[in-house]
Amino acid sequence: MPGDDPRTLVSTAWLADHLGDPDLRVIDASWYLPDMNRDARAEYEAAHIPGARFVDIDDLSDARSDMPHMAPPPEKFMSRMRALGIGDGHQVVVYDGAGIFSAARVWWLFRLMGKADVAVLDGGFPKWQSEGRTVEDLPPVVRDRHMSASLQNHLVKDVTQVAAASKLRDYEILDARSAARFRGEAPEPRPGLRAGHIPGSKNVHYAALFGSDGTMKTPDDLRAVFAEAGVDLDKPAITTCGSGVTAAIINLALARIGHDRNALYDGSWAEWGMYGDLKVATGDA
Repeated sequence: MPGDDPRTLVSTAWLADHLGDPDLRVIDASWYLPDMNRDARAEYEAAHIPGARFVDIDDLSDARSDMPHMAPPPEKFMSRMRALGIGDGHQVVVYDGAGIFSAARVWWLFRLMGKADVAVLDGGFPKWQSEGRTVEDLPPVVRDRHMSASLQNHLVKDVTQVAAASKLRDYEILDARSAARFRGEAPEPRPGLRAGHIPGSKNVHYAALFGSDGTMKTPDDLRAVFAEAGVDLDKPAITTCGSGVTAAIINLALARIGHDRNALYDGSWAEWGMYGDLKVATGDA
């Protein structure tokens, strides 16, 4: 297994060793699609990693947007984190109850706000529990902590920028959805959206980035996944998915292999699939 990196991915053993560090903050960022039939907050209240704070990505979003859980303004992000006792100088570890799913989205949000000392827990809460590690059902003791933010605009792309990239092919556009949705063979879970993908994009289903135990593959194996998908890692990348959640898993994998020229299309298919004037490709093309 590759070494722990407090800026990308850390193991359950690393977190257990550092759980008592005064400047460590743990976030439960569990979030589920409706068809998963799971209640993230109820699960958190029943059992979570000691000291973990709960973050709802639907709340940690731009309420002014019609798109689902778009990135919030820096002021809202700072306010929500301060209320959780998370601030400047903290090492943050984010996990979720699916393994690695929505945690990567919150990791990316921290990066977007200029915060580098943040990692995703490899294997998430399922791995933590399977190893018999300590859990609790107590709310954390929270002390307000100042947080500053500096928006890193190069880490996020809007629909106009993605349309240009699709036309010019100067970025690799990487789609984290399933192959069936990418090809347009399966209906979208959100009503009113066309089926297919952004022209010129390549399919890197997020599940392909994990091993059989639910942890992220080694950097060499990640490179092999990208190579199999026909991705040119010498190009900058834009990630996309259904609504900007699983796309962040690709950003995490890219960071894991040292590819630092990548951004996330925040509107993703929830936006692209809605507008009839944007071209849609189907099949593998």
